[in-house]
Amino acid sequence: MSLNVTTKLPALRTARRIAPRYQPAASVQKRHFSFRSFWTKSASSAEQAEWSPAIDGPHRPSKLQVREQQERELAEKAAQEFPAPEESEIGQVDGAPAKHVAVEIDGNARVFDTAFLRDSCSCILCRDPHSKQKVFQTSDIPVDLEGSYKLVEDEEKGSAVELQWNNDIKGYGPDHRTRHSIEWLRRAIHQEVELRGGVRHDDRVLWDKERITRDNKWLDYNDYMGQDEVLYDALTHLHKYGLLFIKNVPESEESVVKLSERIGNLKDTFYGRTWDVRSKAKAENIAYTPQFLGLHMDLLYTSNPPHLQLLHSLRARTPGGESFFSDAFNAVNQLQRFSAFHFRTLCTFPVTYHYHHPTHHYHFTRPVIELFPYPKYSEPTNLAIRRVNWSPPFQAPFEARIGSNSQTSFRSFVAASHSYEKLLSAEENLYEYRLNEGECVIFDNRRVLHARRAFDATKGERWLKGAYVDDDVFFSKLRVLQEKYEGNWNAEGTVRYAVKGE
Repeated sequence: MSLNVTTKLPALRTARRIAPRYQPAASVQKRHFSFRSFWTKSASSAEQAEWSPAIDGPHRPSKLQVREQQERELAEKAAQEFPAPEESEIGQVDGAPAKHVAVEIDGNARVFDTAFLRDSCSCILCRDPHSKQKVFQTSDIPVDLEGSYKLVEDEEKGSAVELQWNNDIKGYGPDHRTRHSIEWLRRAIHQEVELRGGVRHDDRVLWDKERITRDNKWLDYNDYMGQDEVLYDALTHLHKYGLLFIKNVPESEESVVKLSERIGNLKDTFYGRTWDVRSKAKAENIAYTPQFLGLHMDLLYTSNPPHLQLLHSLRARTPGGESFFSDAFNAVNQLQRFSAFHFRTLCTFPVTYHYHHPTHHYHFTRPVIELFPYPKYSEPTNLAIRRVNWSPPFQAPFEARIGSNSQTSFRSFVAASHSYEKLLSAEENLYEYRLNEGECVIFDNRRVLHARRAFDATKGERWLKGAYVDDDVFFSKLRVLQEKYEGNWNAEGTVRYAVKGE
């Protein structure tokens, strides 16, 4: 994650590499960082109920210590049920069948569970050649499966191992073989090492007003629609910064549909596939009024709020109505540095959102800050932020920690949210822009907050046409283009490099 803001925060440090990094020569060198947080989800107080000072000592264990002890006990139990293989039990090339085999990769012997190699078989008997989907279940693999292997040269995969099976899945004959390229096995080891070490590849850039003014991207509509390279540039920029502008958009209510469908299917909500932001009487949404609309995100009262929001300006003929944006991730980073207590509060306090009308009733509770669900990260300055949830206009009455039983949690949340809002709306963190007719803004609804100044609806027309795109749709298209142009793709912070004949 990059950071270069006016508040003079310390520069982030790259993570120490756990193992030699697999990097094909043709691929582009990527930065990677290891993110860690001192904060971890609290264990239940009931987990400490059996503690006794006479038996366990004078000090009650912390919730984190209780959780770590439970994890150690589970690991020990698993080791007893499935002990690590002895060296004599690991099969070698051209050797006898075994439950584990050692394969030489880059001069080192790497041990693989043959159940994993069998489950990953991509032959036409195991994976449909058209859909690419498995035709058997992992649960079909016998517990006494064993495999032996030899080295071969495959026309498509290059240097590979070919495995023969003892006690294969029911329905597979003795002539069934599985081939994996050495390159594919190398990638599998590389991924496991990075996942086990908590390494996250993250190119997102935190920004303030100065940074986004300098780095922001404007793309031409025709280039965006007609060139995959430009589309990849757009999606990469959106992933890094969460904000993008398109110019020269045709004056049509279908233009926002075409812009969205260039990425994938639109998200259909109770507002429709597209919707109009216009001032009207008795509006069912504050956005459909001319009054000031503060920083917020859309549809946090649904279980999967949209990832992208697109707003195409069809009419901009009224005084006022300027849009402004703020990077919620940057504010989280600043908050954590200024107050670890406020940061932890926003990671844990449950905030309820709703849309409660006669014909629609949505209701969902989530914390303000969500981190990626990795148990340990390196340093608390490197935050693995997954998403932020901030939408004051659509909050419901709070339902937990509201002051009963002499709790003070709610006051802590009020203080933390006050500090966070000051960072979000600080002048140096806000990017303001008035959309002209024929311009469209696209932004990450789970990261970039948007707002609007009041306008005078009696002196002209202001009309934006909006649409949403889900996260699955966005990342699917991004990975397709990333694999096409860079030879690798990123999923949940781990880079997978394209493998020949995979």
